[in-house]
Amino acid sequence: MKSRSLAVVALAATTLTVLSGCTLFGTVIKPDPVNSSTNEEVDPALAEFYHQSLDWSNCVADMQCATAKAPIDWEQPELGSIDLALIRHQATGTKQGSLMVNPGGPGGSGWDFVAYSSFPGLDRDFDIVGWDPRGVGQSTSVVCYTDDAARDESLYGTFDSGYDTEGWIDELTTSQEDYAKACLDNTGDLLGNVDTVSTARDLDLIRAILGDAKLNYLGYSYGTKIGYTYAELFPEKVGRMVLDGAVDPRVSDFEALKTQMAGFESAFRAYTQFCLDGDGCPFTGSLDDALSQARGILDVIDAQQLVNGDGRVLDSATVGTAIAVNLYSDGYWSDISAMFADLKAGDPASAFINADRYNSRYSDGSYAGNSVDVYQVVTCLDGDFLKDDASTLQRVAEIDAAAPTIGKFFTYDDYAVLDVLCTHFPVPVAEHPDVYDAQGAPPILVIGTSNDPATPYASSVSLANELASGVLISYEGEGHTIYNQGVACVDDAVNAYFTKGTVPSVDPMC
Repeated sequence: MKSRSLAVVALAATTLTVLSGCTLFGTVIKPDPVNSSTNEEVDPALAEFYHQSLDWSNCVADMQCATAKAPIDWEQPELGSIDLALIRHQATGTKQGSLMVNPGGPGGSGWDFVAYSSFPGLDRDFDIVGWDPRGVGQSTSVVCYTDDAARDESLYGTFDSGYDTEGWIDELTTSQEDYAKACLDNTGDLLGNVDTVSTARDLDLIRAILGDAKLNYLGYSYGTKIGYTYAELFPEKVGRMVLDGAVDPRVSDFEALKTQMAGFESAFRAYTQFCLDGDGCPFTGSLDDALSQARGILDVIDAQQLVNGDGRVLDSATVGTAIAVNLYSDGYWSDISAMFADLKAGDPASAFINADRYNSRYSDGSYAGNSVDVYQVVTCLDGDFLKDDASTLQRVAEIDAAAPTIGKFFTYDDYAVLDVLCTHFPVPVAEHPDVYDAQGAPPILVIGTSNDPATPYASSVSLANELASGVLISYEGEGHTIYNQGVACVDDAVNAYFTKGTVPSVDPMC
């Protein structure tokens, strides 16, 4: 039996830090409730966290790394602390402040993102700072299965019952109950405290100990949710904030996932037309003909029982993941064509290669990072699955109707897993704001790409309207998020905003 979720993520190595002690430094103290770096008042119960100093040391290339302490439970800071891993690229010119960056997820490593990315146009004026959010990578981590074989079974194992049957749901329920128990046993109290509100509060802590009176922030995908949650909690502390590829705060989890699947369907249609217009396409005829051929291949995958060289059996959910990873950017579309050609020939190898890339599984069977675990846990903590009375099978059918070529195959390891897991999750859903208008915050830029498969354009429009000071930048094109990818119209507008505070008077419609 297996379970897996599709996450929009970057990956990092998983570590587990033992949580202990009732105070940050092991000694009972009563520090001054005024932060010495920013001169702001701090809750006395949190003062020891806000007063800590960071010990920066050289790490990657010309960057510096440090570890911050945050309370495991912001409402009960006396319960102990967790580690937050930080990395920064110091400003090369006159520094305006820090710019915090998050690449998405839930589960994406901001540490990795800053370590291995460049930010031309911003790195002269800002210290570019990345961090692994609580639960992620080098920070104190969520840990579920610790054995690679168990992770393989969870991600790639097949079911005895066919998909879309009650038997499948029964098997999925058993596997998710086992998975949830492993998460609780191996993560402990942190499991109930990796919600987005807790992460936003960590972000405020980091801002303060960096010495910034205001938060400058760049968030992609799920990172937009971290950003607008921060803006709702601390509107007076927002500096300059850009949210690229927005998660819509107005809709239910099911509606969000259905919209996302429709977005992937739209991207797959665009890929298919690209394929037909080129050479060596595994499909023929009109666009509708080609989409029908693709669906036909997916419909028979489970019955074929194709065996990979390492013994893994390919199923349609794994193919769904293999397609998804290549729809985030049109630069990967040729890999979809190669995979479908292999599937027509009965060869599952490239499907596994692509799915492994998504799941950050190495060829030797080991894994890098815990992004899938974090994605599932955070979604359950933030989510509203318990409020949805519709059955999992009913919702899968609705997604199939909304995305009739590929949507159903994506749900098997995404929506269905989340619906079952979150219904049986061992810790309560976290509290979160009822609205996200961030009244009192300065202008916040929201970027939407017209054919973004993972965070559809309509979600960015919705967020820009929800925020009292939201300003929309639209980009006509393909792919998931767009800033800092060489589109001058977008990059120039964002860079002018961060460095000069210039806000577009109208949507530039890039």
